[in-house]
Parts: sequence; C-alpha cells; structure tokens
Amino acid sequence: MSCAPNASHSPVFLLLGLSRARVPHNLLFPLFLTIYITTMMGNVTLVLLISRDSRLQSPMYYLLRGLSMVDMGLSTVTLPQLLSHLVSDYPTIPAARCLTQFFFFYAFGVTDTLVISVMALDRYVAICDPLHYALVMNRQLCARLLAFSWVVSILHTMLHVGLLLPLRWVEDDGGNVNLPHFFCDHRPLLRASCSDTHFNELAIFLEGGFLMLGPCSLIVLSYVRIGATILRLPSAAGRYRAISTCGSHLTMVSFLYGTIIWVYFQPPSQNSQDQDMVAAVMYTAITPLANPFVYSLRNKDVKSALRRLLGQGKVDS
Repeated sequence: MSCAPNASHSPVFLLLGLSRARVPHNLLFPLFLTIYITTMMGNVTLVLLISRDSRLQSPMYYLLRGLSMVDMGLSTVTLPQLLSHLVSDYPTIPAARCLTQFFFFYAFGVTDTLVISVMALDRYVAICDPLHYALVMNRQLCARLLAFSWVVSILHTMLHVGLLLPLRWVEDDGGNVNLPHFFCDHRPLLRASCSDTHFNELAIFLEGGFLMLGPCSLIVLSYVRIGATILRLPSAAGRYRAISTCGSHLTMVSFLYGTIIWVYFQPPSQNSQDQDMVAAVMYTAITPLANPFVYSLRNKDVKSALRRLLGQGKVDS
C-alpha cells in the first residue's frame, strides 16, 4: 500500500462494494434494473400528470413534481453506474468522474431533504391556516423555495468537494484506490484517504449537521402544530382527512432522514461499511422508487388524474 497524490492528479478508484455481496450478480442486475426502470416510470408519470392535469395545480403538487424530478436525478447518478459495474470484472471510476458523481449525488440528495421540509411547511399552512393557504403558499413562493433549496445544496456540495480535492489516497499494489462501496460516497472516500480528514469530519458534523437540523426542526415544529390542530377538529371525518394528507409525507420523511442520519451522523467507529452500504441503497434506490407510489396511492386526486389520462388514451386510440 502507498499514498497516492490527491484527486486532482487523477487516481483510479476501484468500487468494491458489491464484490462482497452474498447475492449473485446475475440476480442483482435484474433487481436493480427493475428498480431503476420502475423509479423512472413512476416519477415521469407523476410529473406528467401534475403538468397536464388542471386539477393538480395546487402548491402541494407543484412541490411534489419538483421532488419527483430530484428523485429521478438522484437515481440516475448512482444506479446506471451500479448496473454497468455488475456486468464488469473491473469496476473502476477515474477521479474526475468520481468527484463529479459525488457532486451530483450530494446536490440531488441535499435538495431532496430540503424539498421534503418545504412540503412539511406546505402541509402546516394547509391544515393550520387553510383560509390563507392560497395566499401564502402561492406558485411564486414555491418556486423561490425550490430555487433556494437548489442554491443551498449546491453551495453545500461545493464546500465538501473542495475539502476532498487536497486529500491523498491509499493505493493498492495495482495503483488503484479501493472503495468498499458501489458509488463515490463521502464516508468511503474519507476512509480511503491517507491524509488527515478531521476537518472533513468536522464539516460533516457542524455544517452538514446544521443543514440537517434546520429542515428537521421545521418538519418537527410543523407536525407538532399540525397534530395540535387535528386534535381540535370537531369531526372524526375532518381528522381523518387531515391525517391522510400528512401520512404519506411523514412516511417518507422518517425513511429518508433516518437512513441519512444513520450513515453520516454517527461516529465512524459506530457503523460498519456493510451497514453504510445497505443504508445507501435505501436512500439512493428505494426512496426514489417509493416516493411516487406512496404519494399517489394514498392520494385520490392523483389516482383520478391517472384514470382520466388512461381513459383519454383509450379514447384517442
């Protein structure tokens, strides 16, 4: 083993995450291919429905369309490469591509968490202040919030990419940098470095933690107020409608934030590489797959729009 130059000198990273998988690659390939195709079809369908149907033009659906587009990007950053490496005997990625993948993965991933927090704000206004909902959560505000989410995520990602560039890497005898993961994620990259990564770790816990704490606090406070409002509703039917509008969002919030906190905000000694990889599969493959189905299967408006679209297609044919 030797210490290679930093990423700007283009070492080659060998992605070994799936080499230790207990499931044969000939079974993993169709599984992840099905997940990727289903993810893209589900999210594209949701985007088309919201864009075409005049009944799905409220701020909630505008934000949901933005979330679907982010989910498609998040899946595309990781899964096509994973599929290509499943059929390759030598799953390598050059340093430039590795950092590019890291950049887009982080940008889409952080934007995903921020958009979900904005959706919690939308549900708060809809349930706690319904008379002013159309005035407060208008299209212009939603567009600004989505743009703000993208700006924050890109600045956050640029910081962490900048901190990775000076690092040096541990090379094996073949001159490769071994990463026990299936894509260029933060923790595996830091483990593969022979430089001092304390500043990188500090940035994850402080700056990254603050970026997580803000949206989490917004979500928690929003749902505390939503819960108090629901309990004061006079009718059981009203309480059921309010709970049903929030159930899908709460499900995905718990799933997404739970896996991210598990991977990035535990001390490195507390979580194993295999656990990191399983959690990474959850938020790079399962969450984007589940989002369109969780939000649509529990939503009568989306299901009605899909039936109208399918009915129109039958008439047109």
